[in-house]
Amino acid sequence: MHKHIYEVTGMTCNGCRTNVEKKLNEIEGLQAQVTLANGQAEIVSEAPVDTAILQQKLNELGGHYQVHEKGMAPQQPAAKTVDDIVDSPSHQYICPMYCEGQDKIYTAKGRCPVCNMFLSPLEGVGLHKPMHQQQQDSSLLLANANHAGKYYCPMMCEGDKVYDVFGSCPVCGMNLEKIPETSLKVVFSCPMHPEVQSDKPGVCSICGMDLQANQQTEEEDSAYNDWKHKFRISLIFTLPIFFMAMGDMLPGQPVSKFIPHQINGWIQLLLTLPVIFYTGWTFFQRGWTSFKTWNLNMFSLIALGTAAAFIFSVIALVFPHLLPEEMWSDHGHAPLYFESVVVIITLVILGQLMEAKAHSKTNTAIKELIKLTPAEAIWLHDGTEERIAVSDIQKGYTLRVRPGDKVPIDGVITEGSSAIDESMLTGESIPVEKKQGDAVIGGTLNGNQSFVMEAQHIGSETVLAQIIKLVNEASRSQAPIQKLTDRISRIFVPVVMAIAALTFILWAFSGIDNHWAYAITNALAVLIVACPCALGLATPMSVMVSIGKGAKNGILIKKAEALESLQKTNVLVVDKTGTITEGKPVVSAYKGTDKFSDADVLQLAASINIHSSHPLAQAMVNQAKTEALATIDITNFTNITGKGVSANVFHMKALLGNAALLADHHIYIPEHIVSEIQKLQSTGSSVSYLAVDDAYAGYIAIKDRVKTNAKAIVSHVQRLGMEVVMLTGDNELTAEAVAQETGIDSFKARLLPQDKLAVIQAMQQEGKVVAMAGDGINDAPALTQADIGIAMGSGTDVAIQSADITLLKGELSGVSKAIDLSRLMMRNIKENLLFAFLYNVIGIPVAAGLLYPAFGLLMSPMLAAAAMSLSSVSVIANSLRLNIKKI
Repeated sequence: MHKHIYEVTGMTCNGCRTNVEKKLNEIEGLQAQVTLANGQAEIVSEAPVDTAILQQKLNELGGHYQVHEKGMAPQQPAAKTVDDIVDSPSHQYICPMYCEGQDKIYTAKGRCPVCNMFLSPLEGVGLHKPMHQQQQDSSLLLANANHAGKYYCPMMCEGDKVYDVFGSCPVCGMNLEKIPETSLKVVFSCPMHPEVQSDKPGVCSICGMDLQANQQTEEEDSAYNDWKHKFRISLIFTLPIFFMAMGDMLPGQPVSKFIPHQINGWIQLLLTLPVIFYTGWTFFQRGWTSFKTWNLNMFSLIALGTAAAFIFSVIALVFPHLLPEEMWSDHGHAPLYFESVVVIITLVILGQLMEAKAHSKTNTAIKELIKLTPAEAIWLHDGTEERIAVSDIQKGYTLRVRPGDKVPIDGVITEGSSAIDESMLTGESIPVEKKQGDAVIGGTLNGNQSFVMEAQHIGSETVLAQIIKLVNEASRSQAPIQKLTDRISRIFVPVVMAIAALTFILWAFSGIDNHWAYAITNALAVLIVACPCALGLATPMSVMVSIGKGAKNGILIKKAEALESLQKTNVLVVDKTGTITEGKPVVSAYKGTDKFSDADVLQLAASINIHSSHPLAQAMVNQAKTEALATIDITNFTNITGKGVSANVFHMKALLGNAALLADHHIYIPEHIVSEIQKLQSTGSSVSYLAVDDAYAGYIAIKDRVKTNAKAIVSHVQRLGMEVVMLTGDNELTAEAVAQETGIDSFKARLLPQDKLAVIQAMQQEGKVVAMAGDGINDAPALTQADIGIAMGSGTDVAIQSADITLLKGELSGVSKAIDLSRLMMRNIKENLLFAFLYNVIGIPVAAGLLYPAFGLLMSPMLAAAAMSLSSVSVIANSLRLNIKKI
């Protein structure tokens, strides 16, 4: 076998990727797998494949795609239309977001100076095309961006095709999912007079108060509400039908005493009609679609089984004389199965309701990200300050950011300095010192100082917008796992239909008395006994019990597919802060000199930092409180940007900060102290130095401590056969120290959200099944891209909503519990499916009349329905066994 990697240009969406892959696989003797992220096609063939053959096949798609061997230019490249392109294609790079236009070309690898994303090779983004084709592609991308609020099939059956209204996919029958809006509408209203509203900041026309920003209430999920309405109606009609059909099993036969059998049957029929033709009609439509497209699934089985039972019951009610006497009950009545029909449909509606409830939360992560952007900003112009909506900010605007406010937009500081909490981006709890000329990011939280900034990136150019885009794309690019029962149904349904048809033919031409009645009833018995109830319950019952068991153990599972995939995982990716470490810096060591004791150093540091909100400062203050050290009044407090602070304590002048601060004041640090501090830093501690009256006085080390059980959990996960990789936005020294302390296999440091996403994608392209555990907003894209996203309950709402599994206790031990639960669930599902098939292997031949020639035995539809119910009860009972298992 020959394996080659080819580069494919011109793909702009997952639909393109699907079309290219399908077209290449039409070539006999080869298998192609195409990935959109890196624009590559992996070709496996028995003999070498000529590139010209591949290109000829792709030309059938309209000539938009070019294929060439990896590392080589296309054989017939089109003329380039950008004037300033350098000669060698290998030295041409462009930002994939076109931040500075399509004509901005770079001659070296690196990151875009605007959005910080990695530059892409020029040929890899399709700029070898004529300019009119580039414009078409840009229009396509814009159209995709404008799809917000529309609906798409999660199976991507028709590529990126979208629909204006909610409904079912015309191909596979699944519920369409809504593409989230890219922004939430903000209305400014008066807190005293709510009727006064505006789309911009201002003052109330009645009382003069400032209008306050209020996000509009989001509309309720239409799919969930629709299924909830249908479930209620279905339940109203199902309960009386079930009682009328099964009530005589109670002592004294209470139903027959008040309602004659014939009238009972007609009442059941009337009550069944709303369930068949209203609440459950969707299933028959989906079943019909599945047969038309031959994408057989659970809806095929549901429609087939319930339709067969309903038609049989109507015939038995209207024309009872057509049935042979052997099929009648002991009381001389024809059997009816209306209760089986409505119960099956109602249970399936309940399943759809639960699924819609889960889907309604899948886009919450994007909504939470959008909420990070402040609604308004302070614009400095013409010597005045004016409140404006963030959406009205233009490039070049000068904005003031007050203490405690969120940075309104991406830009650069032009005046002042402050400590910015960038944990929403980096996941690190320690704020970053920013001074004049430094870049700031919209949505990050300003510290306790004011500064002036210039807006540089707006709209889709901002870092937060890029994160939203990454989360959105990752969630849409992941096709849901094909249910095991659906794959089985593709074979099972036609086999059952063939057996039923064969049964009808054999009995119809058997020549015995009432052969047509026998043919009809036995064929229907086959369909009823093969009704998908047990097969359909095999997976959802195990999943439902497993999800409940997980909740009792602090493991919340948003997507059932996550548990199915978790047992296949071979790589566990973890974030550092808040996942491996506690995420709260604490004082790990402090030491004084002969003149100042250890306690003096801590007391002075806490006194200087008493009014600071910086986490490092708070760690010192908290430690002083723990040791009952009273703070001392200070004067002349001064912040020294990027280095530390200074203050007067009584008659003494104190400096507290990094080594650069002491160096500026020519303060000598003893060599043995330098050696001690280097050891502390090698374990991941940050060190602040204290100097008093221009003389070294001591140091304080602060560290984000590793969770007590982290090493044991990492070791346990590794014993399960999984590789553990740590990805963090922190520096290499701290990351290495944490990795060594916990025994983690490998790590990568100084990563931004898109970097973590790229690492996950690279692992997946290598064929690895990746689980990602994280707790920060910066983890959201990677959590969504991973095969299984696991969020710590102690983390941000965005991380939790982006993940498939949430560990409420925020402990890594929940990962191993989730893996054990996944394996138990999959074993239970296989047991259920095995039982369901054994039941069918035995029940279908008996229902077809295989035992009639030798023993005179027939399975009436009534007995078939009873056997079907028994199989369902057995599946449920086996699923409930999961509750007694330990994880």
